[in-house]
Amino acid sequence: MEDKVDQILDIQEEIVQYIVVKLGGEQYGIDIAFVDNIVRMQQITRVAKSQEYYVGVINLRGEVVPIMSLRRRFDLEDIDYTHMTRIIIVRMEDQSRVGFIVDEVREVVDIEVDTIEVPNFKLDDKKAAYLAGIGKKGESLISLLDIQAVVEEKKKA
Repeated sequence: MEDKVDQILDIQEEIVQYIVVKLGGEQYGIDIAFVDNIVRMQQITRVAKSQEYYVGVINLRGEVVPIMSLRRRFDLEDIDYTHMTRIIIVRMEDQSRVGFIVDEVREVVDIEVDTIEVPNFKLDDKKAAYLAGIGKKGESLISLLDIQAVVEEKKKA
């Protein structure tokens, strides 16, 4: 019996769940371990002198949460929000929360760790700096986001 439990635990460690979101024509995966909440688009209060890709803050159950436009972060042009637009609230390693505006939330997928490939793009490719890898699910390829890299500011050398 104990061997079966160990086998199940080994299998679970080899699979990571990702929430697949749509941004423009591409699919991105966000590790579900970071996801705190998914909320519908709501009133965002602008904050002066913040980075261009931060659109403002929301009040989420008494906590002020900064909201980032992933479109702006990835240098995509803004589009009008639709009924499919969502804010993915993620909890960072330091326990702070930040929200990402995405065009659409598609599904939750299980991706086997051994099918994830590390991108080998040119270092100056802006999107490549935000990717943890490329996951394969069936015939689909999903760009897996490095949440910490998306949120952090690059230090100027």
